[in-house]
Amino acid sequence: MTTSIALEAEVIRICQDLIRIPSVNFGDGKGDEKAIADYVRASLAEVGIESTIYESAPGRCNVIARIPGRDSQRAGLVVHGHLDVVPVNADDWSVDPFCGEIIDGVIWGRGAVDMKNMDAMILATVRQWSRTGYLPPRDIVLAFFADEEAGGIYGSHWLVDKHPELFAGCSEAVSEVGGFSVTVGGGKRLYMIETAEKGIHWMKLTAHGRAGHGSVMNDENALTRLTEAVAKIGNHQWPQRYSTTVKALFKSVAAATGKTYDEKDLRPLLSEVGFAARMIAATLQNTANPTMLEAGYKANVIPSSASAVIDGRFIPGFEDELNETIKTLIGPHIVVETITRDKALEVPFKGDLVDAMCNAILKEDAEAIPVPYLMSGGTDNKALAELGIIGYGFSPLKLDENFDFMAMFHGVDERVPVEGLTFGVRVLKDFLENC
Repeated sequence: MTTSIALEAEVIRICQDLIRIPSVNFGDGKGDEKAIADYVRASLAEVGIESTIYESAPGRCNVIARIPGRDSQRAGLVVHGHLDVVPVNADDWSVDPFCGEIIDGVIWGRGAVDMKNMDAMILATVRQWSRTGYLPPRDIVLAFFADEEAGGIYGSHWLVDKHPELFAGCSEAVSEVGGFSVTVGGGKRLYMIETAEKGIHWMKLTAHGRAGHGSVMNDENALTRLTEAVAKIGNHQWPQRYSTTVKALFKSVAAATGKTYDEKDLRPLLSEVGFAARMIAATLQNTANPTMLEAGYKANVIPSSASAVIDGRFIPGFEDELNETIKTLIGPHIVVETITRDKALEVPFKGDLVDAMCNAILKEDAEAIPVPYLMSGGTDNKALAELGIIGYGFSPLKLDENFDFMAMFHGVDERVPVEGLTFGVRVLKDFLENC
């Protein structure tokens, strides 16, 4: 078996194994990554790579290993993934959500794209290195984090706060949701490398009012106050705000498709980016989506308070605009409490690391057009940024133009194409050997 075939076979097997471990994160501290952390540590130990599990709370496990490079005087690279996945409603799925089976050329199961595919690529690559005695050009810190799906409180943020020494000497990092292909007009393939992330502000709104009997009029009804505010937030039309990264992406889209680039309004070009349009549209403005409501305990009792949760995301440089707009919309009777707040990130699409990413993609797809993009969500790169580590999204996948990649994230029937995964591990391995 050739080295490449063995690598591809192993990444498929590991991805299936990881999916079959239901490392579900329910939020509010309710998660358990112990079984999957044990698997990762055993997988590394099998080929002689020592790793340590850091348990931030019972069952909340992170795995860290350091692989020496040929030149340890160079700044190190953090290569990281998260071990947790979001919950599922099995009744909605066509298959067992944790089956990890290959059906019609795709691997099915929760975590297939978010992000056990990347975890498998990392493990397959370093396992092959260890078997052959290969040393990467510089030190690499492998980090498999807990709790990414709930803000990294028990994962990356905890490690950065409690064990910053684990990342000493590292200057850059790579992780999920980048390096995937999007087919645009004329069949050209853009490979979107994540160089920016929207910031996060999850907030709880609490309205207070006068409790009373449900049969009498009440002009201080907490529920009424809350729902009016939530409706205003949910229906608000946010102004367009274009970051440096977004402008660079759309210039590339226009050049590839022959369409007009108008920096005053980039929305007409959204139709050119296929399945990515839904996510990219959210990176053209701030967003605030109501996600939870809680109030009352009996049909005929008006409660004295009611609360809602808002998922706010802001463009780099526009956090204040998000917060001030929310305050204006909600009015005087509602208190805002921050649940989670994390920074926006934006780094240049240039430099040796970016060159290595682009070159690795081009070696596997000579017609590729690597481009930067701003991610609507967030990753554990936010926590590493607290240590001055510059992060990119680079978990490469070559995708068929009809495969709705973005619908897979937290979606029903999550799955990853086998050919995309094997392409990805070849690209990731080349990148890590030339970065």
